[in-house]
Amino acid sequence: MTFTKLSIKRSEAYQAIGKATSTTETDVWVIFRALRDSHTQFGLRPHHMQTLQAMLSFLKPGHGETVFASNFEICRRVGGIDERSLRRHIDRFLDLGFMTRHDSPNRKRYRVRSSDGRCISYGLSLSPLFERANELMAMAQEVENRRRDCIFIRKQILTKLAQLEEFRPESSFPSEVRKTLRRKLSLVEYRALLTTTEAEYDLMSTTVDAPDATNMSANDGHIDRHLSKSEKEDKDLEREPKPEVQTMTAICDQATALATNSLRTWEDVEHHAGTLAPMMGIHPTTFEKAKTAIGGQKASCAIFIMLQLGNRIRNFGAYFHSITLGKRVHQFNPSLLLEKLARSEGVPA
Repeated sequence: MTFTKLSIKRSEAYQAIGKATSTTETDVWVIFRALRDSHTQFGLRPHHMQTLQAMLSFLKPGHGETVFASNFEICRRVGGIDERSLRRHIDRFLDLGFMTRHDSPNRKRYRVRSSDGRCISYGLSLSPLFERANELMAMAQEVENRRRDCIFIRKQILTKLAQLEEFRPESSFPSEVRKTLRRKLSLVEYRALLTTTEAEYDLMSTTVDAPDATNMSANDGHIDRHLSKSEKEDKDLEREPKPEVQTMTAICDQATALATNSLRTWEDVEHHAGTLAPMMGIHPTTFEKAKTAIGGQKASCAIFIMLQLGNRIRNFGAYFHSITLGKRVHQFNPSLLLEKLARSEGVPA
């Protein structure tokens, strides 16, 4: 049994063969491959395709599209399946409209010809399969496109998971997603999982680096350099007293302007910061975790300072997580940052 291998890419083959309308223009094995690649769309299984492959091998060029081989010979060529299984496979193809049966009076398969060249063929005709070549090519191309899209989205998900695992090794989210990826997912399920993963990444990622997250002018370079100081120096800075409420609200006028009530106490500031956080893309749960980790005053200062920096920070959620819960938590000093902001914006500290 010969099985000619195409020398062109599969997608190109489907597109090229899709233009063909007859078996004289179409390689029967290309049609077979198209059905093989899309067999699940028709409820077929691999053993069905093995039977069809064997039946196709009995066709001879120029001798029509009817299989005259006996069930015994077909079973031998398939690989020794029993005749009952063969009959089930044939019935399945008949139900799908991929072949038709023309039985002779004695149930034998053969062809008879008249003197003027007319003929009658008794056997299993595969002409319906070849007539549906365009449909099969289109179906196979759709399956291939879907397969490639699933692979592409899967790689996107795995990339996000790797970044989450690097910066949040304690999170259980990546392991849960990887368990889901062990199953065979549909394209819709992959897209939904990617959306969920991207949302988690936006919330938890700490990949936003201070120098990368800001696009500061020359006057604001001091803030950038402050965030790049060594951990030892920043730990020493943390021992300095917290800024006064009046000082912070004066310097961070962007956040202050959005307050509906006067900000006189740290309690007022924390309440206002909790209102601003979701507006900045920071999940309320993350803000509460930051308050627990570094204190409500320091977490609130982070909200006010970030809003003052504005578009110099690309991702508020990731940046906030980085300086309050992530690897840069020891580098965040509100007092020093406010001092730098006051000098750069000409506000009395």
